[in-house]
Amino acid sequence: MRSAREQQYGEEAGVREAATGAASGREVTVTADGLPEWLAPVARAAGTIEPRQLSRFLPPESGGRQSAVLILFGHGPRGPELLLMERAGTLRSHAGQPSFPGGALDPEDGDPDGPGPVRAALREAQEETGLDPSGVQVFGVLPRLYIPVSGFVVTPVLGWWRRPTPVGAVDQAETARVFTVPVADLTDPAHRVTTRHPSGHIGPAFLVENALVWGFTAGVIDRILHYSGWEIPWDRDKQVPLDWRS
Repeated sequence: MRSAREQQYGEEAGVREAATGAASGREVTVTADGLPEWLAPVARAAGTIEPRQLSRFLPPESGGRQSAVLILFGHGPRGPELLLMERAGTLRSHAGQPSFPGGALDPEDGDPDGPGPVRAALREAQEETGLDPSGVQVFGVLPRLYIPVSGFVVTPVLGWWRRPTPVGAVDQAETARVFTVPVADLTDPAHRVTTRHPSGHIGPAFLVENALVWGFTAGVIDRILHYSGWEIPWDRDKQVPLDWRS
């Protein structure tokens, strides 16, 4: 029997959900049809994963600011890769922290319980990195998660960069840089550590591309690697402290 979330987002092959793309003015279709074979494990995991399997921080019954992020997989010189960005160091929240492209839903994005998160993820990715949303195939939507420190209710949207376009920091006041990380580096035990926040919270992290990827972004990547069967055993006792201002 399919879960309510699977029914909502149509994760079975051939089942599609259409929405008008706020960023590109084109119709957006959520489908796993035609993905490269190496992405199939991610698509399968997206159709069955439950909120508690992704994070212990789940949205409150009411409140929180609806937002979305784009988890965009591409294929680069070293094989499968993920698109990330680094927030500007002058920002008041999460300064200098690597993250997925994304942000809060705008009214024109539409219903948060419908196509709104997909529209928002593509729109924000275009505004932050300059990518062309028409080259992105959205193939899954993960359960909503919560970031307590900012009060954001975040919907992770999964995409396949079918037709890559040039990207870069559109606004240097908000984004320091845009970069890709090979999945091979994310799964390499040599690049995996845990972080201990001054609050006492311990979570997974990645030392890649001259950056420490931690927090919400690292947590989601960690769970995707695990439930897609890509995870390689690594030393969870290897810790990196975080600055108290993080």
